[in-house]
Amino acid sequence: MSITAISASYGTKNKNILKNVSLEIKQNEIVSLVGPNGAGKSTFLQILAGDFEPNSGFIQYDGIPLNKISIQERSFCRSVMSQSQPIIFDFTVRQVIEMGWIERGLSNYVEEFHQAVTKTAKECFVFDLLEDRFSNLSGGEQRRVHFARTLLQLWRPSGSQDPRYLILDEPTANLDLFFEREILHLLRKKTSESFGCLIVLHDLNLAAKFSDKMALLHNGVIVRFGNPKEILSSEILSEIYHLEITISENPFRINYY
Repeated sequence: MSITAISASYGTKNKNILKNVSLEIKQNEIVSLVGPNGAGKSTFLQILAGDFEPNSGFIQYDGIPLNKISIQERSFCRSVMSQSQPIIFDFTVRQVIEMGWIERGLSNYVEEFHQAVTKTAKECFVFDLLEDRFSNLSGGEQRRVHFARTLLQLWRPSGSQDPRYLILDEPTANLDLFFEREILHLLRKKTSESFGCLIVLHDLNLAAKFSDKMALLHNGVIVRFGNPKEILSSEILSEIYHLEITISENPFRINYY
C-alpha cells in the first residue's frame, strides 16, 4: 500500500490536517503511526479506509488507485478497526465476528470458514463468548471481539495469496496488560504470515517494541520515518510532546514519567 503526497483540510477556514504525507506499508510489515493528539492520525486512517476524501494526493493498494476500487472490493484488500465501533442490534459475539466477512462463493468452503471463525475466536480469547450477546460484554471483551472481526474480514480459503492490509486505530484500548500483550503478539504473528499493517498507538514503548517501522506525525507532517531505534531521539520527542523525554538503551525504552 503506497500513500503519495496526501494533503487534507476541513472546516470553513480550510484548516490543514495533513500536509504532503507520503508513506509505504509493505506486506509482512507493521508500521506504527504515533504523534500527539491533533496530529492528524485518525484523519489519515480515515483517508486510507476511503471514508474521507483528501484534497490532493493518491493512495494505491498494490498499484490500483483506491478510488478505482469498489466498496465491496475494498473490504477484501483492507480491514479497518476504528476506536469507536458501536453495534446497534442485539447480535451474538459469533454474529459480530462473522459480519466482517462478505460472502463470495462461501458455499464452496463453508467448513473451512467455520474453522477459521473458531480459530480466530480462540486466538482473540473470545471463544467462550461466541454465543453471548455482544451488548452484555465488558469494554475489553468487546474490543477483542472487534479485533477478531477485523482479522476474519481478511480471511481467505487455503492457497489464496492476494495482498491484504490491516488498518488499526488503538486496537489495545480498554485491554488489561495481559490481553494487550497477547493481542499485539498475535498481530505480530498474523502480519508475518500474510498482512501489511498500519497501526495507531499512543504508547510509544509498545509502538517501538512491536513495529518494524514508525512514522512520527506532528502538525500533519511526518517528521520521522524508519526503524524506531534509528529515528527516535529524546530531543525530537520532547519537542513534539512538550514533555521531558529520555531514551534508555539496553533495553531500548522511552521514558516520559
